[in-house]
Formats: sequence, C-alpha cells, structure tokens
Amino acid sequence: MVGLATRESEKCTNLLTTSEFEDFQELILKQKQKNGWFTEESVRQAMLSLGNQLSTEQLNTWQLPYSFTDKPKKVAIIMAGNIPLVGFHDFLCVLLSGNSAVCKLSSDDQSLLPALAEILMKIAPAFGDRIVFTQGRLGEIEAVIATGSDNSKLYFEQYFGKYPHIFRSNRTSLAVLSGNETDDDLQQLGFDIFNYFGLGCRNVSHLLLPRGFSLNRIFENITSFSEAINHHKYANNYDYNRAIFLMNSVPFLDNNIILLRENTELVSPLAVVHYQFYDDVKEVENFIEQQGEKIQAIVGQKYIPFGKAQSPALSDYADNVDTMQFLNSL
Repeated sequence: MVGLATRESEKCTNLLTTSEFEDFQELILKQKQKNGWFTEESVRQAMLSLGNQLSTEQLNTWQLPYSFTDKPKKVAIIMAGNIPLVGFHDFLCVLLSGNSAVCKLSSDDQSLLPALAEILMKIAPAFGDRIVFTQGRLGEIEAVIATGSDNSKLYFEQYFGKYPHIFRSNRTSLAVLSGNETDDDLQQLGFDIFNYFGLGCRNVSHLLLPRGFSLNRIFENITSFSEAINHHKYANNYDYNRAIFLMNSVPFLDNNIILLRENTELVSPLAVVHYQFYDDVKEVENFIEQQGEKIQAIVGQKYIPFGKAQSPALSDYADNVDTMQFLNSL
C-alpha cells in the first residue's frame, strides 16, 4: 500500500496541495468506518481500476461515435453502493455527453464520488455547474439512470417510469471452464470471485465445468485469497451459509474460505459459489441463453480473460445497454 500511495502522490502533485492529498488519503481510510465492506484495499482497487480506464487515448476512442449536446438535460443518477464508486461510469457518461448529473448517492457510498468531483472541478471548473449530489429529493429532472435490486426496479418504474430511463436490477457473472485451464488461469479466477468480497454484479458466482473437472484444482489455486475469511462481515456470511447447509443436509464442499455447492441456480449467496457440470458446449450455450437477462459478465478462455471481470472497458456498459447512446437520444 505504501508504494501505491507514493505513486498516487506523484500523480497528484500538480492537482492537489499536500494538505488536500493527505485529506483524500484520510477519506479512503475512513470508508471502512462508514461501510464495513469498503476496506482500504477495496477502495484503492476501485480507484485504480477506474484510473486505468481514463487515459486520453481511451477516452477519445470511446467518445468518438457519440455527440456532445448543446442542450443539456438534468439526468438523475440513482446509485447503488455495493462496491466503491460503482456509479462512476454513469456519472462520467452524463458529463461527457454534455448533460448535467443529479446524483442520488447510496447511504453506503456517500463521500468518495463527491471527493473525486472536487478534484475534477479543480481541473475543469466548468463541470461545477453540471454536478449536483443529494441524498434527499432529486428536484427537477428530465431523465433517469437507476441501479438497484429487483425490488428497487419496481420502485423505479413506479416513480420514474414517466421519464426517459435506464433501470437496472440484480445481475451476476459466471465463469465457463473448458478443462484446459492452467493453474495461473484458476488463480486469476480467484480475483473474479473474491474482488470486493464477491459483492459486485461482475463477480463470478457460478461455474460451468466440464464433466470430470476436479474441484480440488479450484480450491488449490485460490488459497491466496484466504485473507477474506478474516473480514468479519464476509466470515459471518460464510458461517451462516455453512450452518444452513449443514442443518438442511445440503451437500457442499468447503476449504475454509468459500463454499462450493452443486446447483443450477445462477445466483449464489455471499461466500458461496454454485457450480454445475456440462457434457457438451451446447449445454453451455443453452444455459447462457436462458439466463441471459441475469448475466452481467462471462469469464473464460472464449470470453473475458480470467481475472478481468472487475476491469471493464469504458464501452462495457452495464446490462449491455449503451448509456452514451441513451444520453445522446435525449
């Protein structure tokens, strides 16, 4: 962490005073007090992932097909709080399409994005007139981008359905293994499972395995993530689900870090990964087609590379809905 902080310091020299930089570092450290899931490592990981997207070349290439409006609309962004800065991409899309962002922050992630917005406004003061943060009423708006649970989506439709909108609900991700994976591939799969403690919609919660695949290979290659079990919230979920399985005589596999359960359901409880075996590729294709509306990302040799589920490109839109195209249509 010291090395990372040093590199951050060097990059921020021309943007922030020493005092402002130290305040931002303190803000990162305080996140865990407000949300126990937001450890320093998770927050820094989220920021590093976002930073890797924001090179001039990547931004220019991404924006090229889209227009910048000269008639800004007030776009409400109702943000989730499951992982740090999960609403940043919507925020970026709204600003870079020329519109105004009215951000309703999650109570689980209240301060990181406003802090980054302050830095942005130091670089480009003109953005100051197009950014509003609130945890209360949204006020006057003209479009909505909202992310939440399946139940939240019903609320979104009831209260905001009259506006042009993008509504997102629960999704998760899966990994498709061919049987030819190296140990390094499976170690990278560990990141797809454990990053942010498995709380993100891009975290792998389901494995499709060729018949005969040895589950011991997965256990053997994820031991480096054993630190997760020392996090009290994660451990509570692990203990709870293990107890439920035992009481109900549900078969499962356990390596004292995570529970593997053979189950065809796409979504698994926290600290549990579902798996199922397949005999031919057609079964994989059918499963993906049937579950398509609930799948956010697919990891595998023919899909997203192992270890990269939580490192989407700017053009990897949530739910495969082109947010920039939507904003251009307003």
